[in-house]
Amino acid sequence: MIEVRETERPLFILDTAATTYAFKVMENGQVEHLYYGRRIGIGSSDGIAEQWIIAPGNTSVYDDEHGNISPEVFRYELAAFGKGDLRETAVEAEYPDGLRSLDLVYSDYEIKEGKPELSGLPSSYGSDEECRTLKLNLKDKNGKLSVSVFYTVFEKADVIARSMVLCNDGNEEISIKKAMSVQLDLDPAEYVFHSFTGAWTREMKKTDTLLKAGKLVVESRSGFSSNRANPFVMISKRGCTEKTGDCMGFHLVYSGNHYEALEKSSSGKYRFVSGINPWNFEWKLKAGESFQTPEGFFSYSAEGFGRMSRTLHSFIREHLVRGEWKHKERPVLLNSWEACYFDINENKLLRLARAAKSVGIELFVMDDGWFGKRDDDSSSLGDWDPDQRKLPGGLKSLCEKIKSLDMDFGIWVEPEMVSENSELYRAHPDWAFKHGTAAHSKGRNQMFLDITRKDVQDYIIAAMKKVFSSADISYVKWDMNRNFTDVYAGGVENSCQGETAHRYILGLYRIMKELTESFPGILFEGCASGGNRFDPGILCYFPQIWASDDTDAVARAEIQYGYSFGYPLSTVSAHVSDVPNHQTLRRTGLDTRFNVAAFGVLGYECNLADLGAEDLEEIRAQIAFYKVWRRVFQFGEYHRGKMFTDAKGMSVLDENTANEAEWTVVAADKSRAVSVSMQLLLRPNTQQLILHPAGLSENTVYTLKVNKTRLKLKDFGGLVNAVSPVHVRPDGAVHSLMNRFVKLYGETEEHTMSGGAMMYAGVRCKTSFAGTGYNENIRFYPDFASRMYIIEKQK
Repeated sequence: MIEVRETERPLFILDTAATTYAFKVMENGQVEHLYYGRRIGIGSSDGIAEQWIIAPGNTSVYDDEHGNISPEVFRYELAAFGKGDLRETAVEAEYPDGLRSLDLVYSDYEIKEGKPELSGLPSSYGSDEECRTLKLNLKDKNGKLSVSVFYTVFEKADVIARSMVLCNDGNEEISIKKAMSVQLDLDPAEYVFHSFTGAWTREMKKTDTLLKAGKLVVESRSGFSSNRANPFVMISKRGCTEKTGDCMGFHLVYSGNHYEALEKSSSGKYRFVSGINPWNFEWKLKAGESFQTPEGFFSYSAEGFGRMSRTLHSFIREHLVRGEWKHKERPVLLNSWEACYFDINENKLLRLARAAKSVGIELFVMDDGWFGKRDDDSSSLGDWDPDQRKLPGGLKSLCEKIKSLDMDFGIWVEPEMVSENSELYRAHPDWAFKHGTAAHSKGRNQMFLDITRKDVQDYIIAAMKKVFSSADISYVKWDMNRNFTDVYAGGVENSCQGETAHRYILGLYRIMKELTESFPGILFEGCASGGNRFDPGILCYFPQIWASDDTDAVARAEIQYGYSFGYPLSTVSAHVSDVPNHQTLRRTGLDTRFNVAAFGVLGYECNLADLGAEDLEEIRAQIAFYKVWRRVFQFGEYHRGKMFTDAKGMSVLDENTANEAEWTVVAADKSRAVSVSMQLLLRPNTQQLILHPAGLSENTVYTLKVNKTRLKLKDFGGLVNAVSPVHVRPDGAVHSLMNRFVKLYGETEEHTMSGGAMMYAGVRCKTSFAGTGYNENIRFYPDFASRMYIIEKQK
């Protein structure tokens, strides 16, 4: 709901189901931010607006007529450079005469039902019944720049979206130096800034920093949203937990260089900004033109991080993801990459596909290596014709053979790139994203195509349409495997190279929009060396993204924990892979690998053709189980429990070292749930596990059962001699034979309890092995072990 009061100097009140956001026009025409938090009744601005009688010492005043207004201490809705506000700005610009001081004051406003699209940029969407939009118009008193701030209120969804349009109303060019999508000023408190940073195979590491003074910045300069710093951040009041306390989550619908900052000022107030990174950015705004910022959206919770996350999850599923796959269950796939890498051919792929079919795989994906002369990563990007040596019948023949096995067929592409050793580069060297005379630093032996140019965009669109139409392709993995270097675009004027990084992203969005609309039935999955471009901008086109190239279950558990704060499970792609893991060399059980990967869009990335009968039988059971519970896993409500942290360098005997993780996903109607408990490293003589599922209906009676776990006799090593009538040499021939024919299963577990009892009292599970005896009722729970528990409403 949007309400406007106090018509002389309007007071704007934006209400969602559980929050209120308010601001008003000040006596000098600037716009003062008043409040954002839990929903409250606001009859007027009395008591919540600033009341400065005299400006603080050693600060500047707005003008002689308003000596009580010091821009440095007021809470603003949109801060611009120049009038004495020494904090982070939201807008900076320069006029042709060198003037940089802006004085943005209120002009008028408009309110419309629904939500307008953003020019050239993806954004959230909603019907006239689901949202309303306020357009707040400001004009610079010093020049011809005007700014319109758009607020879309999704009342039931509990989310507000915000963006800006900057317009040049004059006859001369204006240089835009900075244009943030979101600004939020906060009263003094103890605020913690939560960021999600990392690197390749180490994405989304949650870092919590109490800001006592100064400024905290999270940014990307890689050209993309990046694995170094995701554009999702949170701000909480100190002491906030999963279930209690005040917190806010902020998303930016953008895939390029971004900037998020939280600053504590000299007055003790805080300011948060989010938007395009102003580093190496400058936009030349010509007369009569406008500049659209990306959209940011945010939500506030008075009930801790869990409530905030589930609000954002629902919003992304309902108001960001679009198209045929919005609510459609995603297929279980097998990807060829870790089984074959570049060494593929039709026979090898079909052998793998037949093994995939035997365990219940629904979608077979051929990864890199199928086009040009792509035998390694040094050539052929841009040459999108199938390699006849590997695929003599092309994509169509292989696809038909896969389809005859009753599986869908998918492929890997990297359309934004070109190899120096390629026919495309030899024909169009000027299409590369680099300066014509300067030496260029490559990544993974490849260069970007200059998609600031429309003709290059058109080439990619045409080339991909040809590929996607050449066979009955059901799935496309869209990869991007490097970061920007030596940034220069031949498609951009030399004087406007500060626009290059943003123009690249605009070109990318045009390509993605055209192709996803042309092939609405294809399931597109984003990828960028894993999570190097995992952001809401991509999710507007692709409903799921490969979260990380790290498929190790232990690493993935923490990575997926980080993603869970801002992204729903249906957007997170996760695979079960071989051991030792190809990224970490760690060995984890097949059950643990599944128990982690199942919480998202499940796939497999192992060589099924080389696995033994026992492993194939277990995978077959995993996939059958996942299909029964798929809607819960992909579209259920996610609840975080404990999460282990990296224990490197710390004793496993230290009880202060977090060693356990726990998470639960619950069906929308709360009739079913799945909960997982996972251990990092075994601590000696710690036998008891108390499970605390979350999100259940307190008064509903549920039955909890442990999902069947297969054990291997070999895992007991020499302990087998404690029960064997003859001596068995560990890992010897007899031991291997016994392992093959003696079937062992983990403990059974079944409890009937109310949801409240499970959540608050906890479920006391059977004790684990601790060196004092073992039988079928003891939980075998070594390093990296886990258990999955099925919870169903009692009938």
